[in-house]
Amino acid sequence: MNAYVDPTALCEARSIGNGSRVLAFARIGAGVEIAGDCLVGDQAVVEGDVTLAEGVEIHAGARLLGPVSVGPEAAIGINAVLAGTDPAVGASQILVGPGVLVGANAVVLPGVAIGRGAVVKPGSVVTDSVPANAIVSGNPARIVAYVDGGDEDDGREAVLPSSAGVGITETRVRGVTIHGLTYASDLRGALTAAEFTNLPFAPRRLFTVYSVPSESVRGSHAHRACSQFLICMAGALSCLVDDGSAREEIRLATSDVGLHIPAMIWGTQWKYTRDAVLLVLASHPYDPTDYIRDYEEFLESLERNGTHGRMTNQV
Repeated sequence: MNAYVDPTALCEARSIGNGSRVLAFARIGAGVEIAGDCLVGDQAVVEGDVTLAEGVEIHAGARLLGPVSVGPEAAIGINAVLAGTDPAVGASQILVGPGVLVGANAVVLPGVAIGRGAVVKPGSVVTDSVPANAIVSGNPARIVAYVDGGDEDDGREAVLPSSAGVGITETRVRGVTIHGLTYASDLRGALTAAEFTNLPFAPRRLFTVYSVPSESVRGSHAHRACSQFLICMAGALSCLVDDGSAREEIRLATSDVGLHIPAMIWGTQWKYTRDAVLLVLASHPYDPTDYIRDYEEFLESLERNGTHGRMTNQV
């Protein structure tokens, strides 16, 4: 076994992979499995049914109390606590996806799943599962941004389409386009119109979304075949679109622009204002088998179709 264990550490791990390091005064219980190239920092405690995949970093003073499973290249910050067992609720596994960053002093409660590439800000208390690539903060933690989606965390602003008339604007995300709609206004009020023949597809279904609490997230799925056209009829909301390689946040705040989201694009709607009303036109009738609700399955489907490879962690 080509791994380093400091003489002051108590390491009873079931297995520990090549290149892994256990530093001073760390404590690792007998039920723990550690893959290669992992780091367990000074005075960290890892107990119970815990699995660390390749390249995981557990920093000084962190506590992982199983059942906990941590995916490849994830990092758990200083003094963070991931407690898969709580006397009040019993044991329920915590799942940490690949490339996740959990900040210093954060607390993750039993049963929480944190999706690929997500970021938990320092000091946050995570009580509900976190979507892939989301950035969460607070107590209880809420989504404040998305990694590389256009926000203050990466220095880019969300795209705010202008109401400059009819036209089509491409985005950074494959196949996603912003469409200007016909707009007219006078003393009698305002009107927005679009010919169905000018839309990217002939709609076969429509639905509206409204009365969404500001902290709630809608969508968080992709469609295998169905395309959608989104129009914010009142208020404002943000749309996060993701093709597995690029993602962008697009703010819909006027009714004279529409957002086309083709099939096999991961879509999420969030940051709803209190009065927001979202109209969605769909290219296909409702079919529950058309939905992909798991981000890892979405990436695997893209690979099978040869669209592109897995995205790298851009945190």
